[in-house]
Amino acid sequence: MIVAHADGSALGNPGPGGWAAVIVAEDGTTVSLTGGEDHTTNNRMELRGATEALRALPTDTPSVLFCDSQYVVKGATIWRKGWESRGWKNANGKPVANPDLWQSLYAVLDTRPMVALRWVRGHAGTELNETVDRLARAEAEKRKLALRSRHSPTDPAPFGRMLMKEALA
Repeated sequence: MIVAHADGSALGNPGPGGWAAVIVAEDGTTVSLTGGEDHTTNNRMELRGATEALRALPTDTPSVLFCDSQYVVKGATIWRKGWESRGWKNANGKPVANPDLWQSLYAVLDTRPMVALRWVRGHAGTELNETVDRLARAEAEKRKLALRSRHSPTDPAPFGRMLMKEALA
């Protein structure tokens, strides 16, 4: 069985964000994937991490994807039918957040029927969960630094005000 872990992180929420996935094949080889966005939320990065992990898994091999986000796991396993039957509205009749990423995740998940999604408690010492947490945060930090180098503290561009506050602190 293939084992994968995925996580996401955003600094400022919204702010610079990163996602990460680690996949351990049946023979023990490991693949790490990372990415991110300059302006995003933690939940969007959690969804991207899970989606990218799923994309990297084979379609015909039993696999398990662990996420420390109940939002991702419940959205993929419990809430989906209701959201779709209500036209992408939640139980309160409000639009579901991040429908673009949910639809991407579902499209990939539908092609991998042998994958199970499981929740794992975050920051509880599970080695691969701790690894993807560090990788996702490092990606978010990398993007934060890149934003700083592109914008001076007085630049009114996105994050300019945030960077100015940090510079004055």
